[in-house]
Amino acid sequence: MMVREDFPIFSAHPELVYLDTAASAQKPARVIDAEANYYRESYANIHRGVYDLSVQSTERYDRARERVRRFFGARRAEEIVFVRGATEAINLVAWAWARRHLRAGDEVLISSLEHHANIVPWQLLLEDQGIGFKVAQHAADHTFDLDAFTEALSPRTKLVSITHIANATGTLVPVEECIRRAKTVGARVLIDGCQSAPRLPIDLADLDCDFFVMSGHKVYGPTGIGILYGKEERLDEMGPWQGGGDMIDQVTFARSTYAMPPYRFEAGTPNIAGTVGLDAALQYLDDITMARVEEHERALTQDCVARLSEMGGVRVFSGNLHGIVSFAVSGVPPFDLATLLNESGVAIRAGLHCAQPLVESIDPSGIARASFGIYNSVRDIDALCEAVERARSMFA
Repeated sequence: MMVREDFPIFSAHPELVYLDTAASAQKPARVIDAEANYYRESYANIHRGVYDLSVQSTERYDRARERVRRFFGARRAEEIVFVRGATEAINLVAWAWARRHLRAGDEVLISSLEHHANIVPWQLLLEDQGIGFKVAQHAADHTFDLDAFTEALSPRTKLVSITHIANATGTLVPVEECIRRAKTVGARVLIDGCQSAPRLPIDLADLDCDFFVMSGHKVYGPTGIGILYGKEERLDEMGPWQGGGDMIDQVTFARSTYAMPPYRFEAGTPNIAGTVGLDAALQYLDDITMARVEEHERALTQDCVARLSEMGGVRVFSGNLHGIVSFAVSGVPPFDLATLLNESGVAIRAGLHCAQPLVESIDPSGIARASFGIYNSVRDIDALCEAVERARSMFA
């Protein structure tokens, strides 16, 4: 997939081997230009003015919401809430849905593969309201254990909140089956799509989850923008999270009434430019097609796993082929490895990957992670393997 030239950062740094897309994707020129040109030529606040610039900004904001709806297959644009990112989206569900509908004795079920953003909000809820918190443990090979998940379900389970692809290991979770089984006990389901959104075709109407979250910067869009998808009936069940302008219907000093979703959850001036950039990013991926993205990243991941596995002293922890390869080099601490690779122009991530319980179960010192994007090629795997071999030899 020859799209590297679409990304200005590689013109600025021609030798860069960027293998940290799971943390944040680089941005194509059309995304950078869309956001910059909006500020240069079209900026005005939305939903507040009748003058041309304000009307046009409002139209672009609404168009971005419709783009998100189509890209992820939601039924209605009103089911898309703009937030700062997936972390804020999960906290919004915890505060505005779970806090309102769960009581002491009810349980939230997650897996042991989760990012901290899908752990800590539920712990805060437990501290605040005595909500139960249960963890379905992964299998011995660090993959998702569907049997353990099923055993953890009970009539007390009111919400299942699980990742689609684990950010630390790339493990693909069979969310379709998890949703089906969760429904047998009457539980609602939230899917963390941060790693799946940039890698897999997703149809939310077909998936039939109650909530879905993702961050724009993972899908080649700007930072500071993301989405919460909620089924219409779930969003209707949620009260306001933050108070302010644009989320209200009527305000008096005695009381206020609130706007319908999604506006009820978008208090204040939003990241308008971020939605413009997100619109451009999703259009860019649409032009490539997510089927081609998935095929490209699967091929790279398969090649990388095979080649690292053949190297002496290298342990690979990734069992699925969706853009993320986690590994460790015997005798080389992960941060030292990442530092040595950086000297060769290879950018990877090392440490706990905001998934401390999972990673410490693999190696308490942390692990290394290479993650691919649409701009990567086999030459990047060559550079990674050569740099790993040099680092290994230095510690031999």
